[in-house]
Amino acid sequence: MNAIGPNKHTLTQLKDAVHDGLRAVKNALEDGSVVPGAGAFELAAYSALTSSEFMNTVKGRSKYGVKAFAEALLIIVKVLAQNSGFDPQDTIVKLLDEYNKAKQPVGINLTTGEALIPADEGIWDNYRVKRQLLHSCTTIASNLLVVDEIMKAGMSSLKSE
Repeated sequence: MNAIGPNKHTLTQLKDAVHDGLRAVKNALEDGSVVPGAGAFELAAYSALTSSEFMNTVKGRSKYGVKAFAEALLIIVKVLAQNSGFDPQDTIVKLLDEYNKAKQPVGINLTTGEALIPADEGIWDNYRVKRQLLHSCTTIASNLLVVDEIMKAGMSSLKSE
């Protein structure tokens, strides 16, 4: 009987998985903190950004930017739901309702599609990763807006010629 071992691709994937796991532990130890996973951070941030209490502090057209940013955060939760075979909109509604009732971070149970409390299940994300996500997203969005303004200025100068 011949036993066939893992191929090069499988070995590379195993090596990457171990490396990623060790990096996550290293990041958590260096940061000294973690945030609830399963989309809980994104739901809590969305809820805080769209609360009337916060929105009353934002003036003028900036409200539209805050609303768009908050809704963009929900994409992570929607992708988690969709990749697990659940309707993203129904899942978001359920999770937001549960968050408003529980008043603590809730995420998505990828098996059932229902709300769960990630801390109780030991589901955590690295603080460093979430911090970088927020920084990168705002930087990219700002750059896109600058490009958009440049394009608009260029188009209006072409029209006037």
